[in-house]
Amino acid sequence: MNKKTFADIPKKYSTLKNSKIVLILVPYDSNQTWKKGSKKGPEAFLSASNYMELYDIETNSEVYKKGIFIINSIKNSSISPKRMINKVKKITKKFLYEDKFVTLIGGDHSISIGSIRAFGEKYKNDLSILHMDAHADLRSIYNGNRYSHACSMYEASKKYPLVQIGIRSMDIMEINNIQKGNIFYMHEIYKSNLWMNNAINNLSKKYVYLSIDIDVLDPSIAPSTGTPEPGGLSWYTIMTFLRKVFETREVIGFDIVELLPNEKESSTDFLSAKLYYKLLSYKYEI
Repeated sequence: MNKKTFADIPKKYSTLKNSKIVLILVPYDSNQTWKKGSKKGPEAFLSASNYMELYDIETNSEVYKKGIFIINSIKNSSISPKRMINKVKKITKKFLYEDKFVTLIGGDHSISIGSIRAFGEKYKNDLSILHMDAHADLRSIYNGNRYSHACSMYEASKKYPLVQIGIRSMDIMEINNIQKGNIFYMHEIYKSNLWMNNAINNLSKKYVYLSIDIDVLDPSIAPSTGTPEPGGLSWYTIMTFLRKVFETREVIGFDIVELLPNEKESSTDFLSAKLYYKLLSYKYEI
């Protein structure tokens, strides 16, 4: 258990009993292929959250009063990717069946394999995955590893409708794993806002699990990530889209991954905390 609270909220809003929301921290980056350090992401995220205003202007709300309980999912960040994924699945499933709104902060994107498995077991019918990322992450195996962050959406693509937003980098081998009509490339997104409604229409009608890699955002506003790619989404573009998603679908949980803290640049840490809080505000206040 972690004694820290999100955004330094009062203790009465951070106990399991009083919390509708569970925040699972997954400090893991053994799968990283370029820059390592995303295992420090959850700690940087929490630290930055302490400096965030808790009143959300857009929704006229203070969503922290729904309660946010924090738990650490792993103590040993050197365990194998397979063991990490199993641990993430187990702890996510535990809180799902306690009827909590489960959220996760990584760590590298491979943590999503475990969380999606857990959500898939509870929401077997009418579940879709909304994946926002600079990279497709659809390789069946990468450098001999089926649990690489580069494979984080492969398993999901074989089981559920998978809508992918912001993609602008991929290997030619991944083309065969794309769900036709469900991928929205950045060079297309910039041409028209029609993509927002088209993407939402491609989601299942009810349950949506959301996975956000920080590098879906442009590195001009989110430089501290493992593999920054130019040409990403802007803040208000992503928030406009996500609000539409929460308004029209039941988002049952989400993860935010690939924050790689830089001691000389903390704006991405703060952005991640703000993004997390905005998603909760959309979930409960619109």
